[in-house]
Amino acid sequence: MRKYLLLAFMLTVNMLIGQNYTISGYVNDDSSGETLIGANVFLSEINKGTVTNAYGFYSLTVPEGEYTLIGSYLGFNEFSQKIVLDQNLKIDIDLAESSEILEEVVVVGEEVDRNVREVQMSVNKLDIKTIQKLPTLLGETEILRSIQLLPGVTSVGEGAAGFNVRGGSIDQNLVLLDEAPVYNSSHLFGFFSVFNPDAVKDVKLYKGGIPARYGGRLSSILDVRMKEGNNRKFEMNGGIGTIFSRLAIEAPIIKDKASFIVAARRSYIDVLAKPFLDDTNSDFSLNFYDLTMKANYRVGDNDQVFLSGYFGRDNFALADNAGFNWGNSTATVRWNHLFNEKLFANLTFYYSNYDYKINFGNDDIDRFDWDAKIINYSVKPEFSYFLSPSNVLRFGGQSIFYEFQPANAVAITNSIKTDISQDKQFALESNLFIENEIEIEERLEVNYGLRLSHFRYLGDRFAYTYGDAELGLPRPLEDASFFDKWETISSFTNLEPRLSIKYQLNDNSSVKASYNRTAQYIHLLSNTTASTPVDIWTPSTNNILPQMADQVAVGYFRNFKNNSIEFSGELYYKKMDNLIDYIDGADLILNNFLEGQILEGVGRAYGTELMLKKNSGRFSGWVSYTLAKSERQVMGINNDEWYPSRFDQTHNLSMTAFYELSKRVTLSANFVYNTGTPTTFVTTRFEQQGYVVPNSDANERNNVRIPDYHRLDLSITIDPKPDSKKRWKGQWVIGVYNVYSRRNPFTIFFRQDTDRVPVGNPINTEAVRLSVVGNFIPSISYNFKF
Repeated sequence: MRKYLLLAFMLTVNMLIGQNYTISGYVNDDSSGETLIGANVFLSEINKGTVTNAYGFYSLTVPEGEYTLIGSYLGFNEFSQKIVLDQNLKIDIDLAESSEILEEVVVVGEEVDRNVREVQMSVNKLDIKTIQKLPTLLGETEILRSIQLLPGVTSVGEGAAGFNVRGGSIDQNLVLLDEAPVYNSSHLFGFFSVFNPDAVKDVKLYKGGIPARYGGRLSSILDVRMKEGNNRKFEMNGGIGTIFSRLAIEAPIIKDKASFIVAARRSYIDVLAKPFLDDTNSDFSLNFYDLTMKANYRVGDNDQVFLSGYFGRDNFALADNAGFNWGNSTATVRWNHLFNEKLFANLTFYYSNYDYKINFGNDDIDRFDWDAKIINYSVKPEFSYFLSPSNVLRFGGQSIFYEFQPANAVAITNSIKTDISQDKQFALESNLFIENEIEIEERLEVNYGLRLSHFRYLGDRFAYTYGDAELGLPRPLEDASFFDKWETISSFTNLEPRLSIKYQLNDNSSVKASYNRTAQYIHLLSNTTASTPVDIWTPSTNNILPQMADQVAVGYFRNFKNNSIEFSGELYYKKMDNLIDYIDGADLILNNFLEGQILEGVGRAYGTELMLKKNSGRFSGWVSYTLAKSERQVMGINNDEWYPSRFDQTHNLSMTAFYELSKRVTLSANFVYNTGTPTTFVTTRFEQQGYVVPNSDANERNNVRIPDYHRLDLSITIDPKPDSKKRWKGQWVIGVYNVYSRRNPFTIFFRQDTDRVPVGNPINTEAVRLSVVGNFIPSISYNFKF
């Protein structure tokens, strides 16, 4: 190890004091001007290179000399240019899409050997063109459902919002849209995501080995980046589907200097259903809509400004005076600045707001209104210093101000108004990070870093103190103290080390290992089978500790047949502390003293993830398999013993395949099999005055599993003629979801016979299997580009 450290030190000194010059610039899509994330840039004579960052920027510092500069990105023609490096050079690289690969399904959006050569592990990236070819529900391109086809990613069932990663709950996933957090990433109770595919540029999921620049959640980071907009010509994309339509317009404001994109969607289930509803249901409404926007302006050679925003909403109304709605709003302002050829900076400001509203009645005599929000304001400076092609230093920080509004609730009964609102909560989260990615020697590469996070629970409200109680019972309230605005009620500080190591065995294989500690200071309060839009977010307080996790992983990565086939196998183990659970019968709704009914426990998740992927050709796709276990232990639950978590699934298998019948026609299929999730069944019952009262003598949690889940989907995509000169290009997608009409259970519940039972006769009860989708669902959609 001393030899490697000395070698790294000597290389760094040589780069700093030797006669070296820097080549830097951006890599762009030639047709649209969009920057390309993760493009390869290297010098062939010395086989030294780098990849572009999240903004398409690259920087290479090497000794003076004559070189061949190569730029490449999968699906694009290679760029090559002879250069004489006797001074610092700025060279922007434009890559043209390859005519040979343009119509071919490619299941990765980066260089095919990246999985073997990069130090990062436990990361999955899906190209947006691949996502658009997948068979989906009602023919609509779906990002969240697509990532559930990857190893380690699951869901508790059809119609469940969010996703679970490596045994974690859905609130342990940080979902980012242009760096702004999205707190509810689903439309229509989990069937569709909030991300409009026409506006999405890049999707990357971090499951482990999380770099120090990311934090705030225990299990994963889903980083979704939006398109900047075509800065070279006008372009219009859209689609007309079974239940909603979409339209996206992008164009230059100033050619090659400024551009914009606006994308909108709206569902019309309620519009289609209206002719079939009688007068009593004429006010029924079930729809969603969203609007995604972004603009950018290149101020000069060294500065670029981005402005992006999202606004989406779901509406569910039973009548004009009863229903609820929910939605996200985000706004992001980013400034990129080049201090010099080696130092790249990005400054981000964002605003995020998730809220929901419930109402019954619309007059001043009898009415109930309830709304809740979680609002974020953040500033985040980040710096990347490119010391050499094999040594990149990143550092920065972030501050997030939270405002929690758990309930603004007013009830009016017989014209008497009662305000049952709960106090707002405020918090400030801050962090600093530093990370270094360095190639110690030709085969050994390391990414190590440290994140320092600090959280303050702030005043302008009462803080409650609770006493001790017997396990399983509410803790008694002992004190209530008022804290002034900005006064600290409680605070927490944590160091979060991160480490990833790669050892290159040969050109086609490598082994990797990683460790990360993560801290999570905000929590989702929910005791339902799956998350709902009206669940409550709360900060860590004087009664709720931050959740903590430590995860280790090791993996083997191997490519075959000139990198056309990839294999990866990973083992992981994750230990979690301060996980939230509740006493039996806890009241989560409009309860000012809920913290006295919360229990905290520990968790563990471990498993094996395997993935075999064929990247290109007429037949392509992947197979992923996960063998995993996710458990919890909470004093006062399940007799203080370990029990499976609600989202524990032993086996998770998915197979995805694409077959190109011709340059225009592609067949797609995916098959999914998951072990049934755990649930709790009662073990005994009482009968009292004709009613059955369920009871569990054993005090067991999640003691049975619902039946296994499996489903087959098929689709056919008909593309326009590849040699067509028409500007208007149309695409048809015909699909069938749940081909063999499997009635997959979402949950199982019990009910008793509604008929009156004669005295002395037993009361009949039955188990009911609830399936959200019980039949095959055909679909047809038409997509266009102009």
